[in-house]
Amino acid sequence: MKFVISAVIIIGLFLGARQFYQYWGTFKTQPASHGAVARVQVADDQLPGLPAALQPALEQARQHGAAGLRSFLAAHGDTIDDPRRASLELDYAVLVTASNPTEACRVFAKVKERLDPNSPVYDRMKRLEKTYE
Repeated sequence: MKFVISAVIIIGLFLGARQFYQYWGTFKTQPASHGAVARVQVADDQLPGLPAALQPALEQARQHGAAGLRSFLAAHGDTIDDPRRASLELDYAVLVTASNPTEACRVFAKVKERLDPNSPVYDRMKRLEKTYE
């Protein structure tokens, strides 16, 4: 009888440990940000919002640095939608920081005010936030 009771206790402990291990495994496999919305990381040149006809003009403006990008945004900014517009304005802010930090802060503040937390550019804006505030 002693043997049967010992066997039942050992089998019970084994099954309980197995259930606990399976229960613990459900927490281990969940991502760290269980409730957060995952944003898709997209390359800046693949972001939506820039008409295809403006792509060559943008490439030419980028070759001229901050001044070229500023004139491109002034001429075509109204036809470009977010998130691509926000990305281009952040590019401009980074380029102009060394020569005109006030302008860079102004542009950054405008982008930050307009940007939605679900935007693919939001993480980049958050990384730059300490620089411009």
